[in-house]
Amino acid sequence: MAKAKLTLAVAATFKATVSIPVPGGKSADVEFIFKHRTRDDFKEFMETLAGAEDVDALMDIASGWDLDEPFGKDAVEKLVQRYMGSARAVLDVYLAELTGARAKN
Repeated sequence: MAKAKLTLAVAATFKATVSIPVPGGKSADVEFIFKHRTRDDFKEFMETLAGAEDVDALMDIASGWDLDEPFGKDAVEKLVQRYMGSARAVLDVYLAELTGARAKN
């Protein structure tokens, strides 16, 4: 398989699949559209993350998903209220994608 060619003109967004923990069942995969950040923007984001509410943090990093419900603050609130592990799962994937710290199979 050919490797992707590196370019310095990165896309404003990228897609990644997040495995959302479902209580009493298997995890459900949801594809998110994440916002790309430069290194400096990422550093600033990490500094504000500690005091941020889950919904605000997710709205700051994502711009869409492949769920039937339209992506928006109310829908993200429902996600984090109904699936308590979802915010952590989404943030973990986002951070891993940006920093290249993907899990090895």
